[in-house]
Amino acid sequence: MSDVMLLQSAPPKLVEVQKAVFSPGAVEFIWKLHETFDSKTEKLYKDRRERNVEIQNRNGLDYKTSFERNDKTWKVSPLPSRLQNRHLDLGDVSASNSAHFVAALNADVQGIQVDFDDGHCPTWRNQLLAYHNINLIVNGKLPGAPPSITTCPILMLRPRAWNMIDHDILINGKEAIGPLVDFAILMFHNAKKLYEANSGPYFYLSKLEGASEAMLWNEIFVWSQNELGLPQGTIKACVLIENIISTFELEEILYALKDHSLGLNCGIWDYCASIIAKFGDRMEFLLPDRNKYVNMDRHFLNSYMKLVVSTCHARGAPATGGMAASMLKPGSSNLDKESKIILNKVLEAKLKEIEIGVDGFMVYDVRLVPYVNELWKKNGTAPNQIARQLDVNITATDLLTIPKGGVTLQGLKHNVAVSILFIYHWLAGIGHFFYNGNVEDSATAEISRAQIWQWIRFSPPLEDDTERHVTPNLVEKTATNFATHAHKNLCRSNAERKRLTAAKYMSLELFFSRNPPEFITSYLNDNHKFRTIHNKALISNL
Repeated sequence: MSDVMLLQSAPPKLVEVQKAVFSPGAVEFIWKLHETFDSKTEKLYKDRRERNVEIQNRNGLDYKTSFERNDKTWKVSPLPSRLQNRHLDLGDVSASNSAHFVAALNADVQGIQVDFDDGHCPTWRNQLLAYHNINLIVNGKLPGAPPSITTCPILMLRPRAWNMIDHDILINGKEAIGPLVDFAILMFHNAKKLYEANSGPYFYLSKLEGASEAMLWNEIFVWSQNELGLPQGTIKACVLIENIISTFELEEILYALKDHSLGLNCGIWDYCASIIAKFGDRMEFLLPDRNKYVNMDRHFLNSYMKLVVSTCHARGAPATGGMAASMLKPGSSNLDKESKIILNKVLEAKLKEIEIGVDGFMVYDVRLVPYVNELWKKNGTAPNQIARQLDVNITATDLLTIPKGGVTLQGLKHNVAVSILFIYHWLAGIGHFFYNGNVEDSATAEISRAQIWQWIRFSPPLEDDTERHVTPNLVEKTATNFATHAHKNLCRSNAERKRLTAAKYMSLELFFSRNPPEFITSYLNDNHKFRTIHNKALISNL
């Protein structure tokens, strides 16, 4: 008998939803999945710790010699018909936000990144609502959405990353693994119907650290398809290359998921944050002001994207670019001068990705969709560019040479604001927010707090205030000034004021940490304040 305990009671109005989501069959499937892969997951965590120690004793990274890399003949399995064209996905769509989810389902895009990771906060309520809304659309019962899963964009389901523990569920006396819970619930309730509709199940896999973790996901896919009676190779998954280690194992990652591969994706801010996490205590890896000096035109990031595209296309897999986080100004449907500037910047950046050879990318703002679709019509009439082969020779030096540039006071203020506001919203149970015309999520919060930590370590001078350097005092003053300003403009209740104060001090804890956590979401998810705010504990033995 399965030993599964839910440590949360159902929120008001979601009692029946919780019973349906955690039905006896679903609970048994979650238990079996954990029972089968618990020891391998523990090994994954152990390997990460050991790798981090090993990296500290090395000067950098380089490509491995492997049969996957040396054998030029193998290809990933052919793509199903609905995955031939992946020009445009909507990103950061948390299915817990019903209105946003429905708007995405009605958009003229190929896919939706249905997010349990960067743009989603995994409170118990959010988890239940997201699982429930996904089940409704798969069954054609979500109000306001298309009546059939075959007539709406493909659901690209993104479970939590490996760093996320599910503190709300105990399995065999241990806290559950976040991505395994998400994957199990999504598969058990939806996989067969998605398969019958030629619409999945398809996944994004976040924050993998090398090919061994792709191999583990592949084993999970094989096991799950056997358990649910699905043909092998039904599941397809796109791996987000958000970790510097994975960049040196692209061939091996594709091979590990060969029968289940949906190619690779570029995630710029998590990727840059991983460079700081692995090498950030070395001066040669000091990352300058990201708003001024870090973009896809820079050699290290341009090389990264070209390597992803060339590797994917050589193996018959699609390569997708990053997400455009910019948003048009709210209001009239007619574009004003400011919105036209924003739009042109987005289209210019995405055209460069198309010219490099990407097969698709993401945007957040639905209002950008018709303009991006028109861009594809003008520059990529074929469903994809996989036949386009790039002849590149990307070296470790290309990937690991950080661009020159300095630090600005404006960049410091921006990073401080994003860090504090992300934590403020996370404590409210919200996984992304809007700031200065952009959608911000855990990826931008990750790079923001990582840069500040690194700048404090090396105390670089400010370009726009040459008599000052980045110091702990300057960072603390900047955080206090921002919080004071935000108190007046953002907080209307005592609870909001307390939450903002907590967000400020939690951000400072991350900025000043001797050994900061690798993931801001782990830090927040494990934090007693977050768990206390959203804990409605009522142990239920299922």
